[in-house]
Amino acid sequence: MDVGKVVRHSPLLRKLVYGLYGRRVEAHLDPAKAPRHVGVMLDGNRRWARSLGMSTADGHQSGADKIPEFLGWCEETGVEVVTLWLLSTDNLNRPAAELVPLLGIIEQAVRDMAANPRWRVHPVGALDLLPDSTAATLKEAEQATAEHQGLLVNVAVGYGGRHEIADAVRKLLQEQAAQGTPLEQVAEMIDVEQIARHLYTSGQPDPDLVIRTSGEQRLSGFLLWQSAHSEFYFCEAYWPAFRKVDFLRALRDYAQRNRRYGG
Repeated sequence: MDVGKVVRHSPLLRKLVYGLYGRRVEAHLDPAKAPRHVGVMLDGNRRWARSLGMSTADGHQSGADKIPEFLGWCEETGVEVVTLWLLSTDNLNRPAAELVPLLGIIEQAVRDMAANPRWRVHPVGALDLLPDSTAATLKEAEQATAEHQGLLVNVAVGYGGRHEIADAVRKLLQEQAAQGTPLEQVAEMIDVEQIARHLYTSGQPDPDLVIRTSGEQRLSGFLLWQSAHSEFYFCEAYWPAFRKVDFLRALRDYAQRNRRYGG
């Protein structure tokens, strides 16, 4: 009997096998080597939907449905901060027929996250570029969860790494201008720490691990500044099909690396 063939063609058996394998991987993970901050590029919703003959909106909805499950895995493995890239600044140029439903799905996903008392939601992105309803939903979620203890969830909507750095420098200049600091003095004081203090993730640890699903192997501008010393893990699975065992493999891979921080 070809056991591999039987497993491939039996969803129930396949789920059981992956469950057992996942528990084995998890049992061998060292909690002391778990990443504090995990960034995730939730890629492949459209391609996943297309492969199943579904609509793009169905793909985005399935991707949103995966988020609570993923955050639960992060809690179970000791992750403290998660950054989810849901919409880039480039995505804002998509046709209205796709963008409008996607924004609605994102708004509901954010409301659902805010309803969980274990999660604190923090918007990451250029809210001024977003429709009023989306920006308001993000702000309301941040306010409603400000006192929540537990997992910090950065929701990157309308986010672009270059835009973030430009925003940080702009805020720094505006801050100093309001204090009447001469331009020459401002130029002398600009350094890495000053810019970092004005990033969207100011005060947070930089991501230890960045995961991108769907097989693409590029950053596309995600956390450009913060990921200078991050480890990267590229997974073939589309985001809606991303399983706990895939996440555990990423954590195992991360734990086995020798982080040299550029050395």
